[in-house]
Amino acid sequence: MVLDLKKVFLEENERITVQTEVDMSQDNQDGIGFVSPADAQITIVNRAGLVEMSADVRFDYRFACDRCASITDRSFAFTFRHILVDHLSEESGDDYIEAPDYKLDTDALLRDDILLELPSKFICKESCKGLCSKCGKNLNEGSCTCNRQETDPRLAVLMQLLAEE
Repeated sequence: MVLDLKKVFLEENERITVQTEVDMSQDNQDGIGFVSPADAQITIVNRAGLVEMSADVRFDYRFACDRCASITDRSFAFTFRHILVDHLSEESGDDYIEAPDYKLDTDALLRDDILLELPSKFICKESCKGLCSKCGKNLNEGSCTCNRQETDPRLAVLMQLLAEE
């Protein structure tokens, strides 16, 4: 959604509030990713000449746990805040979002915000035990029959010495 912010930029205490959906389905792969569009409530307000954007975003996300590989759905909610300017100067850097001609593409901005805010590792639950490194059994479903008392090969000589005594 492209918002026309000319009135907000030019009048103090002016406010715009919009409800929108951001389609994130292009970021899905093999059934993993966004379950539905991200719902966003965007508020843009001019306070003493400073134009500030606040966006509350909620969405459901499907992922494979990085420990046990089970498919899990989780709801996420984020709040993003940005200061908007009509043009950037050289020293402003990444602190501001440019709205050239007083127009702002909220879908592109929120899509980038969401993707940057997603966790780098997805875990189905804090107590996830993961997979057995030998047989691959999901240890959340029960223990496996693998022998876990394997000796480090570098210490095998010491184990032989202890066995001889």
